[in-house]
Amino acid sequence: MSKHNKNHNQPSHSQPDTVRMRLDKWLWAARFYRTRTLAKEAIESGRVHYAGSRVKTSKEIAIGDELSIRQGSATAMTEKTVIVEALSAQRGNASAAQVLYSETEESE
Repeated sequence: MSKHNKNHNQPSHSQPDTVRMRLDKWLWAARFYRTRTLAKEAIESGRVHYAGSRVKTSKEIAIGDELSIRQGSATAMTEKTVIVEALSAQRGNASAAQVLYSETEESE
């Protein structure tokens, strides 16, 4: 038996990168913010909540998670409550981004 067949039946240690992903990257891919830097600033300033609590930029999210996102200026602030429906490591067009989440009835 050769060395090359030794690990043939062992499962791969690599997992798809769509099982969980960073919150800032998802917000960017879902087109809530134009850049990951803006997404990071929104998270750090408390405008993005995960399950009702403030979180860090590196928070790992998964399908089914609930997020509250406040956007806009002080005079025209809107808050959206969304459920993560899909994960994407790439930013697509607006119609592709809409597939990544669904808004709840609580959204403004």
